[in-house]
Amino acid sequence: MNFRPYISNSQIQERIGVLAKSICDEYAERNPLFICVLNGAAPFAVDLFRACEDIDAELTFVRLKSYDGMGSTGVVKQVMGLSENLAGRHIILVEDIIDTGNTMVKLLADLEAHNPASLRIATLLFKPEALQHSELKPDYVGFEIPKKFIIGYGLDIDGLARNLNDIYILDED
Repeated sequence: MNFRPYISNSQIQERIGVLAKSICDEYAERNPLFICVLNGAAPFAVDLFRACEDIDAELTFVRLKSYDGMGSTGVVKQVMGLSENLAGRHIILVEDIIDTGNTMVKLLADLEAHNPASLRIATLLFKPEALQHSELKPDYVGFEIPKKFIIGYGLDIDGLARNLNDIYILDED
């Protein structure tokens, strides 16, 4: 299996700056709670959170599992939950990638049951071709990408490659 460079860290950081400006403009007086979906979104969530230095905000984490190797199992399992009270809070859910949307739909339903004031989605990567839920529309998107397997910058293959600074795409040639 071979991977080739796809999105450089400098491109990622530049796009995070654009997303952070939009978030800061929108949440200037609302003190949002960023909820990072572990493990994959950790690098993106931390970089995005730090880039939002012009607003008061908090960061917390939830851990879900739906992948095994290179494919989704179709079952979303919550491994680590939230302890924060979400009622009346402005939530920005931070995800590394939305492809089928199954994980996000399940998590959104779980979070909406806690009556947040607002609930928005920030995702580094979005695969519109793979989306199985037409009602799902991420609010902040780093990059739209094709329906290909990628690794790096938090995205893994069986737990490996998360520590790569850049994003790599499976070279199918």
